Amino acid sequence: MSELKVGDKAPSFSMQSQEGRTYTLGDYKGKWVVLYFYPKDDTPGCTKEACSFRDHYSKYQKLGIQVFGVSIDNTDSHDAFASKFHLNFPLLADTDKKVSLAYGAFGNGKYSDRYTFVIKPDQTIGHIFKKVNVEAHADEVLAAIEKLNH
Repeated sequence: MSELKVGDKAPSFSMQSQEGRTYTLGDYKGKWVVLYFYPKDDTPGCTKEACSFRDHYSKYQKLGIQVFGVSIDNTDSHDAFASKFHLNFPLLADTDKKVSLAYGAFGNGKYSDRYTFVIKPDQTIGHIFKKVNVEAHADEVLAAIEKLNH
């Protein structure tokens, strides 16, 4: 499978969140979606990144942008992580690695890579982050969407 590029159609997904709800990309047609892949629940870098999105989530909501965190951890692990850090957005469980593989975010064979995909309302890839500053990432993603929106 070739690497995803800006302008490509975003691979569809259907995954369960820490609350047991199933989220599907097709349900968000016409809306911006941020799909951020991270290696592991409750580890230092992943916690900083998740808390950055948590702290900026109201800005995302005001702009109608849906944020999803994705890792290969299961829903129980996601639930414990979300509860511990009061995360206010869905963490999706990609336990079979299908979505991580479809997005090219599973390259090391053990955990998902720390990649973020901005999916435009037409469900094409608008921006790809492969180098992530975990503390400033939520701001970087908002800035990228703002730029794409003008």
